[in-house]
Amino acid sequence: MMKNKALLLAMLITTAMQVCAQRKSSFGNRYVNPFGVLSFTGGVGVAYYTGDLKDGVNMKHLGLGPSISIGALYRLSEHVSARGELRFYQVSGDQKYARNFQNNLSFRTFNPDINLGIQADLFAYNRQARVNPYLMAGAGFTLLNPKAKLDGKWHKLAPLTTEGVKYNRLPLVFTAGIGTSFKTSERLSLGVELCNNFVNSDYLDDASTVYPNPDQLPNDLARRLSDRSAEIGQEPRQPGWNRGSAKSKDSYLFLQMRATYLIGSRMQAQERKKTRCPKF
Repeated sequence: MMKNKALLLAMLITTAMQVCAQRKSSFGNRYVNPFGVLSFTGGVGVAYYTGDLKDGVNMKHLGLGPSISIGALYRLSEHVSARGELRFYQVSGDQKYARNFQNNLSFRTFNPDINLGIQADLFAYNRQARVNPYLMAGAGFTLLNPKAKLDGKWHKLAPLTTEGVKYNRLPLVFTAGIGTSFKTSERLSLGVELCNNFVNSDYLDDASTVYPNPDQLPNDLARRLSDRSAEIGQEPRQPGWNRGSAKSKDSYLFLQMRATYLIGSRMQAQERKKTRCPKF
């Protein structure tokens, strides 16, 4: 009798596990409404600056800095998601490695920015592709905080108005890029992304137009950081001489390794509860 009961119990457990597995398999292959599916994102990589203190790619002196991002993806359709990110980046530039070395200007900046946009995947959400290339675009703001080193100390340049003008320190930024994600598990994807960020300002590096009249600058520190040619034995720059070029605005580029963790939607959570296996 005991053997029969044990055999019956084993058969019941096996049957329950098979049914559970079938239901899970059915759920995994079932169409899921993608709208509202939430994922958290993070990225780490390098940032690269282009602007008035750089006139081409110098492989020995790229001026790379770190870039970090955290954000989220909110699924709108099979191919499109809204995305938002808080990002931090550091870039630098030094004219000693450029054609206009005689101006001797340099800067470094560590800035935050916030960006909202869209991401368009090549393959549909319900296809669950292992590799999924995408395009992304967005807009946001960045806080400009350029600094320069003088006598062993870093000084904030924006308050010194080194060109005799007070510029907007919170300009618009327009972003465009490409990436690819690689699905490593049911919830986690890893990938790589390259994007360029176009600043609606030419003062990321604190250089844009011409040298001002030194008498119009607020103090001696501003005058020394406005014209640094004397530090390398050059003649002082005359007011009106080119200090930068306002014809093109500054930009910064990100190359990041990224991770995306799928949270899902409320409907998916409810479906998962229905397909849980019993604990034996």
